[in-house]
Amino acid sequence: MRIALVLHPSRGSSAEVGNAVAQEAIRRGIEVVAAPEHASRMTGVSAWDDRVGPLADVVVAVGGDGTVLAASHFSRLHDLPILGVNAGNVGFLAEVEPAQISQALDRLVAGDYRISPRMTLEAALPGGVVVAGLNDVVVEKAVSTQVVGIAVSVAGEALVEYRTDAVIVATPTGSTAYTFSAGGPLVDPEIDVLVLTAVAPHNLFGRPIVFGPEVELEIAITSDRPARVNVDGYHHADLRPGDAITVVRGSRPVRLLRFSPSNFARTVKEKFHLHDA
Repeated sequence: MRIALVLHPSRGSSAEVGNAVAQEAIRRGIEVVAAPEHASRMTGVSAWDDRVGPLADVVVAVGGDGTVLAASHFSRLHDLPILGVNAGNVGFLAEVEPAQISQALDRLVAGDYRISPRMTLEAALPGGVVVAGLNDVVVEKAVSTQVVGIAVSVAGEALVEYRTDAVIVATPTGSTAYTFSAGGPLVDPEIDVLVLTAVAPHNLFGRPIVFGPEVELEIAITSDRPARVNVDGYHHADLRPGDAITVVRGSRPVRLLRFSPSNFARTVKEKFHLHDA
């Protein structure tokens, strides 16, 4: 078995936890590879070369949810399951805590796990570029002191025009991220839906809307102010007045590797410390 490690690019705890994963894996006869810039931060880990055979059997992302998101793009590209090891804070996407590394690797070797397929999004940008994301597609104002006009159409039918800071289209996985802080609902990732949320809208109507997974959303800039498109937190395009993008369900899911049974209510309770309330 071979695992490919992905670390948070700068967090020291990520390298420390990643090294612990690597050493425990090597003891079990698992080959460990990583990107060159990450391999040099650990002992006994080789830099991968995806030109020679398969990249790995499993991608292991060590960090917070942002690290799992970054790793999910090439795990999706190579159709590899991804396991998150938490070296961050809340860690909704990270299945394993540092104290559970040995047990997790034993179960990985034994095949004692399940795969949780997660819906993705695809954004068609001006110029024909299509970008995939696991969490969300965000169209936001480019100038901090100005709101921007954003019109949303569903399957070709005009729905609503916002004067707003941003519009978010999120997956259920992304419902615990930016859209949650903007007042969107928490959605069980076992359900495939698109969640539309406006951020601080200057509208009488500003409620989040949940759509079925097969709809096509068009998001257009209607004001004379510029905007930008971020996918999973990364900037991908600048939009001028009149520009539009479309957002649809992704053609391929991200496959998260899980050891525990699916229980979204328990996850929410644990991550938000609701037992302390």
